[in-house]
Amino acid sequence: MQTRLENMKQAALAQLAQVTDAQQLQELRVKYLGKKGELTEILRGMGSLSAEERPKVGQLVNQVRGVLETAFADKQQALEAAVLNAKLASERIDVTLPGRPIATGTMHPLSRIIEEAENIFIGLGYEVAEGPEVELDHFNFEMLNLPKDHPARDMQDSFYITDEILLRTQTSPVQARTMLSKAGKTPVKIICPGKVYRRDDDDATHSHQFTQIEGLVIDRGISMSDLKGTLLTFARQMFGAHQQIRLRPSFFPFTEPSVEVDIQCVICGGEGCRMCKHTGWIEILGAGMVHPRVLEMGGYDPREVSGFAFGMGVERIAMLRYGIEDIRHFYTNDVRFLRQFNRF
Repeated sequence: MQTRLENMKQAALAQLAQVTDAQQLQELRVKYLGKKGELTEILRGMGSLSAEERPKVGQLVNQVRGVLETAFADKQQALEAAVLNAKLASERIDVTLPGRPIATGTMHPLSRIIEEAENIFIGLGYEVAEGPEVELDHFNFEMLNLPKDHPARDMQDSFYITDEILLRTQTSPVQARTMLSKAGKTPVKIICPGKVYRRDDDDATHSHQFTQIEGLVIDRGISMSDLKGTLLTFARQMFGAHQQIRLRPSFFPFTEPSVEVDIQCVICGGEGCRMCKHTGWIEILGAGMVHPRVLEMGGYDPREVSGFAFGMGVERIAMLRYGIEDIRHFYTNDVRFLRQFNRF
């Protein structure tokens, strides 16, 4: 019996040395230490031994079991360590290699123009105001001197949701809301950038959704010269220190008098070219003195205060600033177009 135990131990250790994976190890453990394994079979045969031999054989069986269990545990740890080392080797990173370049985005040209315009006007003491894009007809039209039957409404074909709710056609409703919130207090100096919506056929110069920046100033003694000086300062900071502007009479229901504002052509510098139709001037925005009726509806006495307002298209400014000929480039998300603005 002792000889059999010794032979079994040596055989088990020899086979254990040849094991290369966890499955083989488990099969070998069952073969020798399982409920039906060889060591259990030897224990069952102890009943045929004499009373004197049983203690000795039992002690030897326990010794062999201990040796084999320790050997199996060591082998399992060795296999697990080998698996871990192989995984670490396969996932090893060579930190001496140069890093892979990460593609980074850039600020959208429209966002860039809005931010630059905000910085210019904040430097002039303005605040940035915001309002809802889904607007009430009352704020979008009526408080801007455009009652229900006003013919000028035809100038802005609108996206109506109900008879009284629409997508705003301009950011001017923010001006109306601001006047009401001020409750007649002065001064008011705000700009309101944001998206606006109008029914329009998309082409190189038109879009059903575009971006505006409007401004409003209300205080005592505000005059047309204040408006001109403000817009000249903006034009020179946006397009260059030598830029000039001109004001042409126009009509807007919410300003009186109203003007359209031109800058010298950014392509030819006023000499005349195809871009400016050989006039030397390009229109960039509309403006005027706030209509007395608009002041009244906003809670101000036009006999005590006056003000001016202006509105510009961000896309228009960006197209002139960067020499872009098609407004649709701003919305098609072509990375080849957007990537150009990394250098600005």
